[in-house]
Amino acid sequence: MDELELEFELASRLVTDTIVLGDFPLCRLLLMNDSQYPWLILVPRRADVTELYHLPASEQNQLMHEISELSETLVDLFQARKMNVATLGNMVPQLHVHVIVRQESDPAWPGPVWGRHPAVPYTPEALVTVRNKLERLLDGELAFEPHDIPR
Repeated sequence: MDELELEFELASRLVTDTIVLGDFPLCRLLLMNDSQYPWLILVPRRADVTELYHLPASEQNQLMHEISELSETLVDLFQARKMNVATLGNMVPQLHVHVIVRQESDPAWPGPVWGRHPAVPYTPEALVTVRNKLERLLDGELAFEPHDIPR
């Protein structure tokens, strides 16, 4: 573990709005606590990184690999019509990448998910169901270290 990873902390808004699922080689994997969409967030475990270009080229490549692998897995797991991948950072400056499964049946389709409808938090049962679906991530090409989900 390098010094930047040792100093890494999730932004408070991400702590409040998400559930930590685990870690890929570079990124912490979060689940947005909104059951209306399979909505995951990748956060590079690096301190004080707010922009993609703050990462060295090798970590930029690793981030793109993690985004691609996660997106491909989510398409298969949730029969996505489209994947939305975005880095905004207007509300949370810490570099993080939204990876959102979109389906024509979702409540915000075809518009963006941000600010369209109030979040519907996962019930404990629904959280277990989503976590079980995502278990395939553990068997993928990327090393994945799961975290325990609070009950």
